[in-house]
Amino acid sequence: MTVTLYHNPGCGTSRSTLKLLRACGIEPAVIEYLSTPPSTPDLVALLDRMGMPVRAVLRERGTPYAALGLGDSAMSDDALHAAIQAHPILLNRPIVVTDKGAKLCRPSDVVLDLLPDGLAETTATRDDGTPFLRDLPITGDSPDLAAALAAAGLPTADLADPGRTFFRYTTLDGHGVGWGGFEPYGPDVLLRSLAVLPRLHGRGHGRNLAALLMRRASDRGARQAYALTGAPEARAFFERLGFAACDRASAPATIRNTRQAAGLCPASATLLTKPITL
Repeated sequence: MTVTLYHNPGCGTSRSTLKLLRACGIEPAVIEYLSTPPSTPDLVALLDRMGMPVRAVLRERGTPYAALGLGDSAMSDDALHAAIQAHPILLNRPIVVTDKGAKLCRPSDVVLDLLPDGLAETTATRDDGTPFLRDLPITGDSPDLAAALAAAGLPTADLADPGRTFFRYTTLDGHGVGWGGFEPYGPDVLLRSLAVLPRLHGRGHGRNLAALLMRRASDRGARQAYALTGAPEARAFFERLGFAACDRASAPATIRNTRQAAGLCPASATLLTKPITL
């Protein structure tokens, strides 16, 4: 398999992606795009293959994004491409291209989507020492999901309702980590049913699980994430992820009318929200 990595060695996610590829026995062609950025025609072709507009791959943090006024939605694609050519740091990373497609690999775990099935059975860890995760789609009537949520004191009455997406998370060598799900409503998504095995609490698994869950929601078109919680420790967890409490009345009707918001979670539960960014 031919693999190309558009890499920034100063980025932890990019280093983790390279580490995972190598753990799978793949030595990619590495393009350090800060010194050799793709030309505008090449980037346009790459974006077409990824199915993403140029604005979706702009990086804000640690770049001249704000100084250049790139947040102006009226700015043309040509102007955005010109900005990337002048300031390659604006291009988000890492981007991986394989025979199976191309993807902005944030979080790094999603590079597995571009590799052959069964290739990644490794104990390799990401740059911060936490294990990579595999998300396995499951149905809402999965017994282990219901048991885990009940043990964590989370709602289970609506698991089999339509419109829900659930995953079981494991390490790449098959050890269970936890569960998570979401309910998509166009650009908005309700994150729900997040549970990490108790023996793994405090090791960064929940943070990585939530990041992968939000990426899957983003791939379905979600741009704003919401979560409901009545537990102080769960609220603190979401706040560490960048969520902020919001007034329920200000939330979209689709979120307010979910079964979780309308009754399964207590009225005292806090609604939190954050934009989904890659």
